[in-house]
Amino acid sequence: MDVEIKISKKPVNYRKAINIMEKRVDKVKKGGRELVWLLEHPTTYTAGVRFKSEEILDKSINIIKTNRGGKITLHNPGQKIIYFVLNLNKRKKNIRNLINQIEKIIIKFLSIYKIKSHADKKNIGIWVKNKKIAAIGIRVSRWVAFHGFSINIDNDIHEYKKIVPCGLDNERITSIKNEKKKNI
Repeated sequence: MDVEIKISKKPVNYRKAINIMEKRVDKVKKGGRELVWLLEHPTTYTAGVRFKSEEILDKSINIIKTNRGGKITLHNPGQKIIYFVLNLNKRKKNIRNLINQIEKIIIKFLSIYKIKSHADKKNIGIWVKNKKIAAIGIRVSRWVAFHGFSINIDNDIHEYKKIVPCGLDNERITSIKNEKKKNI
């Protein structure tokens, strides 16, 4: 399979990244190259298709509405985001399997830092004890899956206090830095 791996060294504007990804979706639907993209965003709050306005605690922040699944979340420097555009027509046409594979990748990645984590069937994402360390939000169009997942590495998790992230108490968010009590 022909997959482009892209790594951005500087933070990428959220709207610009989504525009690039949506153009790639159209190309992949026509048989073009798939994409896996590692990046960070400047501080950006985004709302998935299931968010509720009462989940915005600080009304002064700007929210970008998206077409991905999930609720409201934060992207900020120190959080790694992995976007993808994958043609599930070339793989198993099984969204639950895709999410399970993403969960396994994140859990394996966190084990490198000796962080024991797990998936939760009720709340999508990856958890360390009872705190969320990674979020997953995808959309599928004609079996092309896109958007992706984020892992809190050493980002400022206090920025989550402005929202109800993923419908959770904002005290239930963590990062590798918080779990290891050192800079990563």
